[in-house]
Amino acid sequence: MKNDERIESQINKLEEKFKNSGQDLSSYLDGLLYQRYLTYWDYIHLDTLLSIQVPRTHFPDEEIFIMYHQITELYFKLILHEQKQIVEDKSQDLKFFIEKVNRINSYFKALISSFSIMIKGMEREQFLRYRMALLPASGFQSAQYRMLEIYATPLENLVHHTERESFSAKDSIEELFDHIYWKKGATDAVTGEKTLTLKQFEFRYTPRLLRISNEVKTSSIYHKYLQLPEESKKNEELINSLKDLDVNANVNWPLVHMGSAYRYLAKENKEVDATGGTNWKNYLPPSFQKIIFFPTLHSEDEKDTWGKQWVDHIFNPSNNEV
Repeated sequence: MKNDERIESQINKLEEKFKNSGQDLSSYLDGLLYQRYLTYWDYIHLDTLLSIQVPRTHFPDEEIFIMYHQITELYFKLILHEQKQIVEDKSQDLKFFIEKVNRINSYFKALISSFSIMIKGMEREQFLRYRMALLPASGFQSAQYRMLEIYATPLENLVHHTERESFSAKDSIEELFDHIYWKKGATDAVTGEKTLTLKQFEFRYTPRLLRISNEVKTSSIYHKYLQLPEESKKNEELINSLKDLDVNANVNWPLVHMGSAYRYLAKENKEVDATGGTNWKNYLPPSFQKIIFFPTLHSEDEKDTWGKQWVDHIFNPSNNEV
């Protein structure tokens, strides 16, 4: 009898729910009656997922290269999923803020710790051959990572360090975006000519990135932190979590890429160009870019030595066996 009462109660609640939305419960129940059982492989579209690794060469390790980058983009999507919730939240709830930032850090830590797959998980000779079939594609063209940066901090903090002091929040989004740091990484330092990699990326994604930049002009994660009540802004757990995010995104993540670049592109005294023509030695080192999402949370000494100890380790010739 108790089960019957429970079922009747649930049906009444469903009737109320569908009535409030102007829908007919009976039609939905008919659909449930005819619907087939859900399977794991259908739910996550497993067959589709396993079919999207399409190498351009016959080298076996190219498939590793493709899959790892696809996994990376899925992690970026997870990070963006949490960032958007912070940006859209109106509650100023401290617990909510901390939880979301901690989730982002856990995704970054998974990415950073897994990057040994890229550093040690492929044969160098295979990589140097199949990479030529990928031109001019480059990881530089990851739009999700650019979105991730824009959600994290105001655009003036992403201006190239050589020009940063000339800009402020008073400048237009379009002008700030035109001087964003990563554009110099795919521009010829002598001629000022943009690489095809950068031209392709700008054509495809500039409108979307500008739209997002305008949407979060006053509500990036850093803005959200600064808008918190004074007591919340002093919360040690939140401060440490945000500082960890800064280091994960702007020191540790670029540096595992440095390790990979040295493993494949700078051995045997013969430097190899990156596939997209990016100047990786100037673009990747965090001590060169000094991108800091949350500058007021770091001491002057921390900012002055941003990523330096790691870069010294990477550039030391005795450490090039990464």
